Amino acid sequence: MSARGKLFVISGPSGVGKGTLVGMLKGADDVWVSVSATTRAPREGEVDGREYFFMNREAFLAKADAGGFIEWAEYSGNCYGTPADKVEDELRAGRDVVLEIEVQGALQVKERLPEAVLIFIEPPSLEELESRLRGRGTETEEAIARRLETAQVELNEKMKYDYTLVNDDMDEAFRALRDCMASA
Repeated sequence: MSARGKLFVISGPSGVGKGTLVGMLKGADDVWVSVSATTRAPREGEVDGREYFFMNREAFLAKADAGGFIEWAEYSGNCYGTPADKVEDELRAGRDVVLEIEVQGALQVKERLPEAVLIFIEPPSLEELESRLRGRGTETEEAIARRLETAQVELNEKMKYDYTLVNDDMDEAFRALRDCMASA
């Protein structure tokens, strides 16, 4: 029987580059990247089951009530959750699992699974974060303001994480992420 895999939780403010960093991990044989469920609408090019499992609010809440998520939270008006069954299957099979989730969910995971390793990705500055959010071209002014406000709250939680990385340069941030995972 193989050793149990490790659970890594990566979070940080919207627009910090979590998705890009986690995407870089997807090709690694030793890591399985969990796909979260969400009630938010798909962005252009997103595919159900690849980026997220897109669900309506009623179906999502029914799954949450049935205990089908390791964690779930409402973030910027939408629900996000980590399906429990597949994560547990991968950990039992000896694969490391990566969850890309927001701070509230990460702290729920740590409470429920204390062995989880939390890694916080932060921007070099709030000004740079705002520039990245605007550069997406997918958010309204109201949504950008809400995400920046949320980012300030999330940055105050980074001390609860096992590791904190600044994403100023994507390649350097990826190397630092792999180093954290290797040393955990």
